[in-house]
Amino acid sequence: MGKIGVAVIVGSWVVAISILLNRIVPQPYMDEIYHIPQAQQYCKGNFRSWDPMITTPPGLYIFSLAHVASLFPGLFSMKVGASFSDACSSSILRSSNGVLAVFCSILVYNILTHLRPSLNDRKVTLRTVVLALYPLHWFLTFLYYTDVASLTAVLASYLMSLKQKYFLSSLVGALAVLIRQTNIIWVFFIACTGVLDYILTQQKDSAVLTASSPSQGKDAFPVSSQGVGKGSNLRKRKISNQTATFSSPIHQMVASAASSSDFSHEVREIMSRLWQFKWELIASFWPYFMIMAAFITFVFWNGSIVLGAKEAHTVSPHFAQLMYFSLVSALFMTPVHFTIGQAAVLAQSFRKKNKLVSFFQLCMALIVGFLSVHFFSIAHPYLVADNRHYPFYLWRKVIKFHWSMKYFLVPLYVYSWISIFNILAKSQRKTWVLVYFLATAATLIPAPLIEFRYYTIPFFFLILHSHVDDDRSWLLMGVLYVAINIFTMYMFLFRPFSWVHETGVQRFIW
Repeated sequence: MGKIGVAVIVGSWVVAISILLNRIVPQPYMDEIYHIPQAQQYCKGNFRSWDPMITTPPGLYIFSLAHVASLFPGLFSMKVGASFSDACSSSILRSSNGVLAVFCSILVYNILTHLRPSLNDRKVTLRTVVLALYPLHWFLTFLYYTDVASLTAVLASYLMSLKQKYFLSSLVGALAVLIRQTNIIWVFFIACTGVLDYILTQQKDSAVLTASSPSQGKDAFPVSSQGVGKGSNLRKRKISNQTATFSSPIHQMVASAASSSDFSHEVREIMSRLWQFKWELIASFWPYFMIMAAFITFVFWNGSIVLGAKEAHTVSPHFAQLMYFSLVSALFMTPVHFTIGQAAVLAQSFRKKNKLVSFFQLCMALIVGFLSVHFFSIAHPYLVADNRHYPFYLWRKVIKFHWSMKYFLVPLYVYSWISIFNILAKSQRKTWVLVYFLATAATLIPAPLIEFRYYTIPFFFLILHSHVDDDRSWLLMGVLYVAINIFTMYMFLFRPFSWVHETGVQRFIW
């Protein structure tokens, strides 16, 4: 079906659900009561106005201005809005996320075709549609939150980096930071993976030049695109997959068996290449360094990472957040992680290693997990006081069901991380896995509030780089996502409730 098919599928449910939601919930709800009036101030040209309760930069509002401007001639001709500011209604502002959701699905399609060139259009389309249904991303598509725009900008920056368009990638990365400041971590992650990709590409190119000789002639190049018909897209991708070792080595196990199994050797090799290509790296990646420097300057000037409500969003050592992320992400990939087959694979991998070392590693992981939930579990005032969010019920009904429950969940957290590492290690270098883990930790640990929507970007990087080739698993994940989406949207639209101490209708939300 291709990208057009993906855009049509995603666009169809975006339009249908948006019409339904805007009819039932026409007024701003939850965080929209801050974002929508702020965007409307921008529509009036009042760029000096700022709500002190807003914690994120104005990137989403700036995009919305462009979105409304593109729609305004049509809206004016249909007499929907007499002026530009009148056109910035709640439904129109929400529709900007709908447009971004369609564009995001196209980005996911392109990233998948780059990372997995051997997949045919049908398989890529299936994976893309399933990821577009990811419950947190899907639900927030229909509200005026920053999450969809944030994910879209980060993925666009990553795609440009994969194509080695580093300057353009850094520009889009800067836009991602203007939408949500914690995206600076993912810009740094993209820069790191781009550096790894670059130095490994240079290494393999050098190896090819060394191995080639004049006597080999044309036979020095084992892959040729000659003889492939124009309509044979699958054959082209197969050839591209054979040459992917040279074009995108960070996503392929290109090292020898010895180096891939020896993490320290891999690190030494990378450090050596970093020094060897230092000037080339500086020339290619300096825009990322400028973004990092600008962000650090902003933090010192602002006195905090967030713009507003600084007291409620102070940086906290919330190590338990990493535990929650692992279990939630593994549950959203249940057909991959929570199966008898995967459990058997993990058990076999432990048996293959030194049993004493494996036992020690497992004990250390459990100890870290117990220490995290015991000393670094944070009950944020927003979490324990707001029964409109699903984490409120998970906290009270599961984690706080009994004082021992948070400890009983630790083995599940540890299993989830072990399974995640196992899946990633099958297709990624250990240094890539390490950089990903550190980026995820840097994003989640400082956040004192348990918000599953904070997990969206690390989840997308996780699942995009987990080479799950079983279509059945993707179909089951799709069914799971659809069931969750139907439930959450039904609860949001048709099961409102009221608070005694506050007027207005309340609704369940992620």
